[in-house]
Amino acid sequence: MAKSARKTTKKPASRKPATNGKATSAKTGRSASGKSSAARRKVDRVAAGRRITDMASSIAGLVDGESDPFIEIPSRTLSNVQFNEKRGIIELLDGKQKRFFFSLLGRRKGEGSQAKKFMQTVRVAEVCKRLIDATDSTSIRDLFYNLKMPIKTLDGKPAKELIFNEQAESDPVIEDVEVTVNALREELGVHAEPKGAMVGPMTIVDDGDTIDLTTMGSGGWQVPSIVEPKVIQFKKCSAKFILLIEKGAVWQRFNKDRFWQKHKCMIIHGGGQPPRGVRRLCYRMHAELKLPLYVLVDNDPWGYYIYSVIKQGSINLAFESQRMAIPAARFVGMSSFDAMEFDIPAHVPMPLTDEDRRRAREIRNYPWFQSRAWQREIKRMESLGVKLELEALSNKHFSFITEEYLPRKLKSRKWLD
Repeated sequence: MAKSARKTTKKPASRKPATNGKATSAKTGRSASGKSSAARRKVDRVAAGRRITDMASSIAGLVDGESDPFIEIPSRTLSNVQFNEKRGIIELLDGKQKRFFFSLLGRRKGEGSQAKKFMQTVRVAEVCKRLIDATDSTSIRDLFYNLKMPIKTLDGKPAKELIFNEQAESDPVIEDVEVTVNALREELGVHAEPKGAMVGPMTIVDDGDTIDLTTMGSGGWQVPSIVEPKVIQFKKCSAKFILLIEKGAVWQRFNKDRFWQKHKCMIIHGGGQPPRGVRRLCYRMHAELKLPLYVLVDNDPWGYYIYSVIKQGSINLAFESQRMAIPAARFVGMSSFDAMEFDIPAHVPMPLTDEDRRRAREIRNYPWFQSRAWQREIKRMESLGVKLELEALSNKHFSFITEEYLPRKLKSRKWLD
């Protein structure tokens, strides 16, 4: 990338750590203060609804004053984030963009034609407000189809153009509304499709149902998109650490070999780049249960990036870093040195593509990859010109990854921070 995110060592505001006295009861869902999680959540949603109303009132005020109405949206770009070295997370800065209604003829003060985006943002906010008022929720896919309808003309007739044509249009607008009104997606009543699975020595309460995560069969417990304390409570846990695995197929091998039972750990996957529900659940287990987190991904630029999102947060969702990033997460593999360390034959690794090399250069320049160890790791991959998938270890034998590779890495403490 042409630019890199800025660094800061600014001292963060102090936060009171969670204490056992504030822990939520699995039976009652109440904290020591006596207020239920559901009641607190209702207050959060009402506040989010009020901020949507304030946004609408601001737009109406501009119209009444015969001014060009606009919505001011925090900019979710690389130039508007900073890497806070002290806290070890990516943070959103104060930069904002104005999305104007009367913006039809190309560039306008650097903002571009935004009339349709303005309309889409208002309509998404309107649907979220209706969900809040009805204490209802829906999926991001449902919301897309709810707004896949013709735009109305001044005389009330449907036009040929639709509000949204594809979900790829509506998803980022939902995120724009989130950051604009400073509300979490679940507070707006919108959730994603569940993705990812977990198994291990833990008993949880999921929406009132007690579930033993050691008896989940071959598929494991499906991680929901909303894993806040009002929905998921940790009732009992004897795990010593969390292992986040990039791929569901590799996770199945770990589950089949009962790695979680032999090593007393939680194993979880997010099906590639983990969704918010998986990231938030890992954060909660790390923060509330004090479990260390190890990340196991492919040895390629995309695996490195998945690890960095878990550890520092992402540029696009920097506003969520405080509740999802885990700076203490450890990269346990695969490493560009593993082929030599574990005697993987030279014909097994795959060659880096041009896109892989481009992405590797980008990642190597990120502020959070500037340590000597990480520069050595990335440059080693680039110089070898190859990448290693987790499945490459099956060239030895199918359970090599669970019986020899990872136990050796953990025992010898060969990981990157």
